Amino acid sequence: MALADDLVTINGIPAHPLLVHAVVVLLPLAALGAIALAVRPSWRRKYSWPVLGLTIVGVGAVPLAQKAGEQLEAKLAGLDNPLIARHADLGNDLLPFALGFLVAVVLLVVAGRLADREGTAAAETPDIPKTWRRIAIVMSVLVVLAGVASTVQVVRIGDSGATAVWNGVGTS
Repeated sequence: MALADDLVTINGIPAHPLLVHAVVVLLPLAALGAIALAVRPSWRRKYSWPVLGLTIVGVGAVPLAQKAGEQLEAKLAGLDNPLIARHADLGNDLLPFALGFLVAVVLLVVAGRLADREGTAAAETPDIPKTWRRIAIVMSVLVVLAGVASTVQVVRIGDSGATAVWNGVGTS
C-alpha cells in the first residue's frame, strides 16, 4: 500500500474500489451462511465458527472501505458530483446494519449452543423448560432479518457507487 497525497493506493489504484469488494463479497456470503444456520439448526454445531469468522471479517472490512472511500471522496471533491455524495451518504449507513448483523449472529451462535445443551439435558429430564430453544428461534428470525437488511444495504450502496462512476459513460 502506498500513501500518495493522503490517498491510500494499492499498485497505484485507489484502495476504496479494491476494499469495497471485500464487503460486497464477504458480507452477503456471511448473511447466506448465517441464514442457513438459522434455518437449519443442525448445521450450527458444524458451521457456526466458520460463519462467525466470515461475518467478523466482512463486518471488519466495512470501516476500512468507508475510510478509503472518504479519502477518495476528498480527492474527488472538485468534481461536485451529487451521485458521489449520495453514494457516500449510503456508505456511511452500512456500519450500523453490519454491526447489528454481527451481534445477531453472535447471539444466535451462543443461544444455539445453549439450546443444544438444554436439549441434551431435556432428554434426561423432560421437565426442563426450553428457554434457550425459544431464544435461539427468536435469534434465528433476527439473523434472517439483519442478514437480508445488510445485504440490501450493500446492494443499494454498490448500485449508487456504480452509478456515480459509470453515469454518462458511453452516452456522448
